[in-house]
Amino acid sequence: MKHKLLIPVLILSGLAGFNAQKKPLDHSVYDAWQSIGNREITANGKWIAYQVNPQEGDAHLYLKNNRNTSSLVFPRGGNFDFTNDSRFIILQIKPFYKDIKAVKDKKLKKEKLVKDSLAIVNLETLNTEKLANIQSFKTPKKGGSWLAYLLANPNEKTEDKKDNDDKEASSKPSTLVVYNLITGKKDQYENVVQYHFSENGKSLAFITQKPEDKKENKTKEKENKDKSTPKKYALQSVNWLDLSNGKLRKLTEAEASYSQLSWDELGKQLAFVGTLSAESDLVKNYQLYYYTPEKEFQIGKDKKLPHQWVISENRQPSFSKNGQQLYFGLAPQPIAKDTTLIANDHAVVDIWNYKDDYLQTVQLKNVKKDLQKSYLSVLQTNTPEKLQTLGSEKLDSVKTMDNGNSHWVLASSSSLEAKIATQWAGSTDKDYYLINTLTGEKQAILSNFDGRVEISPLGNFLVYFNRKNGNWYSYHIKTQKHSQLNQNLNINFTDELWDMPDLPRPYGIAAWTDKDESVIIRDRYDLWEFFLNSSKKPINITQSYGRKNKITFDTFIFDPEDKKSLNRKAKVLLSAFNENTKDEGLFLTQISTAKAPQEIFMENISGIRSLKKAKDVEEYIYTKENYIHSPNLYVSSDFKNQIQLSSTNPQQAQYNWGTDELVHWTTPKGYHSTGILYKPEDFDPNKKYPMIVYFYEKLSDGLNKYVAPAPTPSRLNISYFVSNGYLVFTPDISYENGHPGKSAVEFINSGVESLKKHPWVDAQHIGIQGQSWGGYQVAHLITVNNMYAAAWSGAPVVNMTSAYGGIRWESGMNRQFQYEKTQSRIGKTLWEAPDLYIENSPLFHFTNVNTPVVIMANDQDGAVPWYQGIEMFTALRRLGKPVWMLNYNGDVHNLMKRQNRKDIQIREQQFFDHYLKGAKAPAWMTKGIPATMKGKTWGFELTDEQP
Repeated sequence: MKHKLLIPVLILSGLAGFNAQKKPLDHSVYDAWQSIGNREITANGKWIAYQVNPQEGDAHLYLKNNRNTSSLVFPRGGNFDFTNDSRFIILQIKPFYKDIKAVKDKKLKKEKLVKDSLAIVNLETLNTEKLANIQSFKTPKKGGSWLAYLLANPNEKTEDKKDNDDKEASSKPSTLVVYNLITGKKDQYENVVQYHFSENGKSLAFITQKPEDKKENKTKEKENKDKSTPKKYALQSVNWLDLSNGKLRKLTEAEASYSQLSWDELGKQLAFVGTLSAESDLVKNYQLYYYTPEKEFQIGKDKKLPHQWVISENRQPSFSKNGQQLYFGLAPQPIAKDTTLIANDHAVVDIWNYKDDYLQTVQLKNVKKDLQKSYLSVLQTNTPEKLQTLGSEKLDSVKTMDNGNSHWVLASSSSLEAKIATQWAGSTDKDYYLINTLTGEKQAILSNFDGRVEISPLGNFLVYFNRKNGNWYSYHIKTQKHSQLNQNLNINFTDELWDMPDLPRPYGIAAWTDKDESVIIRDRYDLWEFFLNSSKKPINITQSYGRKNKITFDTFIFDPEDKKSLNRKAKVLLSAFNENTKDEGLFLTQISTAKAPQEIFMENISGIRSLKKAKDVEEYIYTKENYIHSPNLYVSSDFKNQIQLSSTNPQQAQYNWGTDELVHWTTPKGYHSTGILYKPEDFDPNKKYPMIVYFYEKLSDGLNKYVAPAPTPSRLNISYFVSNGYLVFTPDISYENGHPGKSAVEFINSGVESLKKHPWVDAQHIGIQGQSWGGYQVAHLITVNNMYAAAWSGAPVVNMTSAYGGIRWESGMNRQFQYEKTQSRIGKTLWEAPDLYIENSPLFHFTNVNTPVVIMANDQDGAVPWYQGIEMFTALRRLGKPVWMLNYNGDVHNLMKRQNRKDIQIREQQFFDHYLKGAKAPAWMTKGIPATMKGKTWGFELTDEQP
């Protein structure tokens, strides 16, 4: 049964008098507009915490019970954790946003900023305890009501994060407090720099460091002037605290540097890395340390390591789930840099060699990562002398299986030829192997494989899709047998709408079932079960209901750490998306029955994929939204009674908002296409409205997405323009290989022509806007005809012949693959089809342009070389065409700096208002901003002059 999302009367009121009172959005509204941030539900399902975040300002954290009858609000509430037993919530209280901003704006020392505080709420009594000046905190993931927090050092920089990773919590020693939230007992440990709980909450490891002594430092400074005297690390110790009895054990102490603390599942084994080398040593030797209550050992000093290999400090050790295997990193012995060289006496040069595996730009982009690269190795904890290397410089990656319990790992490598080919292919064919963790035996599985290999949860099978023949396969590790899963099935498991000049990609694996019995794989709509350990035939578990009703189904995995598979005999929730209506909802099925799924609800919403489940009970939280309804959080146990918890953006009711609807048309070649038309809330069919057309590839699936008014990275601010009396149209585009420009004309222009038939569309005042690939299409469209009154082109490519050989500076990759394989869709090299590159390059057709156009091209764009914008500007300027270019200094492909986002919104509004509404033009368009006036005026003032 389909349910319509209930819309508040205040928003949808159709009374003309009421709508007339509503005001249009302006540029001052952005900062206060809200969104739902982090949200969690306790394991017992009784309490929900969620953040409501303004775009700029102080967030609020709300704590509510599952029926929304009891709640607490915490202004400036930040990161939070529920304890595993559902009895407490711990949350950060951050400094005021204005204070943080003042520190940044005035470049004050961070010591001037008030430190974070903690709030601890007892969920049974709702009593709240607040603790001031907290640097970081942690709770065990799976055990009890323990809390550890590090007090802020008054002279230390504050990090805006919850310290739930294993990075250093502090560079200077501070006080660690270990707090039993049940008994109220607190224990303090001084001079702590790192700390780490075992997941079950039974053990805590922490590292202490001797604090600096000013007198001693002066002595050391004198010694350090003599370069022959090595600078030593401060005295550090690693400590093991047994939380069950409070016993503290010092494991090791030395002038050293220890890090990467790691526990096993039961909190009975601890591993970490450390070095006893001097701090000033250019190359340090690291050891792997291992401790249990009964034994200990170190690896790194003796002959256990391969020749010229060392323990890596850059990989955290990790235990298998059963605790029997310890994985860690090895790396080739680093080569020390020659510090005697004088910089001015030698060249600084990059040497490009055609035999390099990757281009120098890629190598330089990854140089830090490559210098820190380590290779997986393993030892058996009961026989640590049996160290086994698994990774090597020839293997690209190594993945453990069955939570590290398996005695096999999956490894892959690429040939030199395949790596070189990434320049034009964009990806590499790989060879796959299984490596035995006990013997190092290597079994070849796949050769020159184009696809992705997935490991079953228990590590008994590999499942992979071969893009070259479009088939799914399994590999049984025990029997070493490959089997085609979809044999004799006349079903397409690859993207049916694929329109790039490359092999189509699969819809992918949805889930696994318990005991590695089967794998569930998606086609375009339905879910198929393939049995891995038997000869049973595949089953369409949704019984073609999806294809018949144009509904796409997918599964949920609510606890991927502990439960990676589905019970075939249990009820299973499925997310559902209707391809025609764009509605979302939930269905219920049971895999073993293979009956048509049962609809729970379908609504004109989006957001259902945000669904989270309480660990121990049937209680769910999720968001719902559509274009009219701001995203809000809901809770339900059965989805029949859906309780709304949040109420974001009540101020929206004050503004003229809008509506959205699907529109359909047939292109000149007979293709059926779809788009979204946004109209002002006070739309009057007796009036004429200017229209802006915004596009990328396909946007209609976003019909039920809420579009907050926001200073966007450079996309169209749809809500703002709709509120201010514009129609906005977003057409879907499908592409013909070799002719992306003509494809844009086919779909965009025909969609616009179909809308121009309506008397309420002002056909003489239609603008177009696009960013990146959309920016390219804008540049192409204005060379075809004069149907658009104004155009805005963000980060466009206008010359495919020069862009073809360029670099994507963000990744260092060459751009050739984009034209031969992916988005630019030429499908051939420049030398094979120079005519196609010229046909699709607007630069060669700019003599036809009569449309005023603004270009955004930023000098730190890492995706599209900004000289493409320069080519467009200089060509149109030379031809005497009205053109402007914005270069936001130091900003990237999609604007990151909020002040720049706000700036571009104003300029875009002024530009379209002038050409589509006849408003006065601003000074930046009429007179420009000379370099001598940069930073002194922004040219927003309106003038009586014409551009």
